Amino acid sequence: MKVGILAGGLGSRLAEETVVKPKPMVEIGGRPILWHIMMHYSTYGFKDFVVALGYKGEYIKRYMADYCSLSSDLRISLKDGHIEPHANGNGRALREDWEVDLIDTGLPTNTGGRIKRLKPYLGTGTFMLTWGDGVANINLQELLKFHRSHGKIATVTAVRPPARFGRLEIEDNKVTRFDEKPLEGEAWINGAFFVLEPAVFDYIDGDLTLFEREPLEGLARDGELMAYQHYGFWQCMDTIRDKVRLESLWESGDAPWKTWR
Repeated sequence: MKVGILAGGLGSRLAEETVVKPKPMVEIGGRPILWHIMMHYSTYGFKDFVVALGYKGEYIKRYMADYCSLSSDLRISLKDGHIEPHANGNGRALREDWEVDLIDTGLPTNTGGRIKRLKPYLGTGTFMLTWGDGVANINLQELLKFHRSHGKIATVTAVRPPARFGRLEIEDNKVTRFDEKPLEGEAWINGAFFVLEPAVFDYIDGDLTLFEREPLEGLARDGELMAYQHYGFWQCMDTIRDKVRLESLWESGDAPWKTWR
């Protein structure tokens, strides 16, 4: 099954990093967040990726092209330029069993447009889709099982992220309850990690379409959008604050999204 990843946005709210690289290439623990996302999918057996490029897409192309060499011990013949990764040594040859299509979907293209431009590469069956800037500990096989159980066109993963600040409940100027960074009440939000049928392309007009607007609104109106409620960890990386939090979790050795060894 194909996995589409949108990795072409400007990432303007993370400008401290994205002035030189696309947001999916901002590193957590020395690896781009895009790598973390792909590792999570591959842990559940989904290893065929189609990545929508846009802003600084050449950065992602170079990373993928050099991935094996940069992640392995090497034997290099200066005579003929042959390069061969060592299977063992100080480290190991990191050859993830992935197939990756890197597709230029244009610089100004919106999310819906990027998805539609991936249509020729996503096959003719069910496919998965996510954004290139968020991690979670979602059981992707359970997500797919849920999608197949309802027979609708689209499944979106619904999440309830923690609030940025502590919440106070006040009666007569007295704090009756204090919750440090509670869940946002009963508000579920779009956490991406979609499972989609090819009919979803009929809801996307073209490059200027925001997937989060007309397509998802239309699917909901037609009763074709179902929500997989995820109660576990989820975090997008929109700001430096988010990056610092993810980095701290990774350095602690207890990153919830790390489902691989």
